[in-house]
Amino acid sequence: MQYRELGKTGLKVSEIGMGCEGFVGKPLEQVVAFMDKMEETGVNCIDLYTPDPELRTNLGKALQGRREKFILQAHLCTVWKGGQYKRTRDLAEVKEGFEDQLERLGTDHVEIGMIHYVDSMDDWKVVKDGAVMEYAKEMKAAGRIGCIGMSSHNPAAALAAVESGDVDVLMFSVNPCYDLQPANEDVESLWNEENYAGKLVNMDPDRQALYEKCQSMGVGITVMKAFGGGDLLKANLSPAGVALTVNQCIHYALTRPAVASVMSGARTMEDLEASIAYEDASPEERDYAAAFASMPKISWQGHCMYCGHCAPCPKGIDVASVTKFLNLTIAQGEVPETVREHYGILEHKASECIQCGACEKRCPFGVGVVDNMVKAAEVFGE
Repeated sequence: MQYRELGKTGLKVSEIGMGCEGFVGKPLEQVVAFMDKMEETGVNCIDLYTPDPELRTNLGKALQGRREKFILQAHLCTVWKGGQYKRTRDLAEVKEGFEDQLERLGTDHVEIGMIHYVDSMDDWKVVKDGAVMEYAKEMKAAGRIGCIGMSSHNPAAALAAVESGDVDVLMFSVNPCYDLQPANEDVESLWNEENYAGKLVNMDPDRQALYEKCQSMGVGITVMKAFGGGDLLKANLSPAGVALTVNQCIHYALTRPAVASVMSGARTMEDLEASIAYEDASPEERDYAAAFASMPKISWQGHCMYCGHCAPCPKGIDVASVTKFLNLTIAQGEVPETVREHYGILEHKASECIQCGACEKRCPFGVGVVDNMVKAAEVFGE
């Protein structure tokens, strides 16, 4: 298992994380089996959006004796009322729900306290200027929350949260279909067939700006909906019109700026094992470029996907990384110090490009790689 720094939090999370769907409705024995598999394979990050009391209790029992091996991304503002899940901004309910969560999990803290499901600008303002954020900061100061996170499907609301400086971690829906959709406060628009009826071209600029802002500010991203609820794995259900593999979906998410971990929505042991198998997958099995280039309803022409098909460079330049760093500087209008540092440790710089054009011939998306290398050499001075 490979681990990544989760932004500036100091946490190292496994590239493959576990969504709580796999624990819902499962008896204790199956929850323990999931946890055993995760411990065995090094999966250390668990998202806990659901307030289901049975799930929390079973997971708490399964964590006994190994709590320190796992990073819990536990959600605030999600409570259990009338036998079902409820999202809330009522402080009394938020506090009650958080205390219940800690008690049932058998712990006195969680590594990530995720403010749950902020999908509108109005809701973000309520959270930011109200009691919820104040409470989250109090819990962080008290050591009961290691860092503050927020989950969202709307790049506009998410970007506002990241730019505020109040959020350390962002849980966001990342996949190659949702990434083409413009900001919308209605989450159902992401899987509405009507929104994929016409030809979609390249990533929505708000989404790209969000990922790049997270990278430059050190806000780590944990990914939800990497498989689009499973739709992307089936040609007849995928908005793209072709089926992708588990490895392709995970690799796409992990090659976005700032992404640290993909929360696998594993409902069975087979699902979990399929996601974990990504770690041993070959470059060919991970490669999504050919599949993306053949999507009948979507075009990525001219847009660098960081897929790596430009390699190998005869001068050894890591073209995908150079391009990613260049895009980050363009988005910021300056060269952030962290980006300069990452560029500086590259073994070969853009200035070494001999403009042979071999990379452009291999690019499935027609990216002007040579021009990008020229720009990068100017921006970074080498």
